[in-house]
Amino acid sequence: QVLLVESGGGLVQAGESLRLSCAASGSIRSILAMGWHRQTPGNQRELVAAISSGGSTNYADSVKGRFTISRDNAKNAVYLQMDSLKPEDTAVYYCNAVQAIPTYMGGGQRNYWGQGTQVTVSS
Repeated sequence: QVLLVESGGGLVQAGESLRLSCAASGSIRSILAMGWHRQTPGNQRELVAAISSGGSTNYADSVKGRFTISRDNAKNAVYLQMDSLKPEDTAVYYCNAVQAIPTYMGGGQRNYWGQGTQVTVSS
């Protein structure tokens, strides 16, 4: 099991910045990628940004140029620097980790999620 704990959400005004942090603990071997997703009421959870164990990144088009994801493998942590925030960025942000399952246990991947942190951007 992997436990993910997020922090850093809050209420800011449009144009301001926030930094989200996510710390992983537990059985943290073979984590392939970590990332951030967000969800608003009535909508599906969507990918915001992800980073692989090798450092490759992927961003949603809506946040490119404004958000930066980074990872500290030594601390088993992932961060999301959010600049130039907009009201449409308002959502609950969830940390995600994708872990490889050993072949002797059937192989494949397993997803883990944090409890979520609220980000509210006022206009």
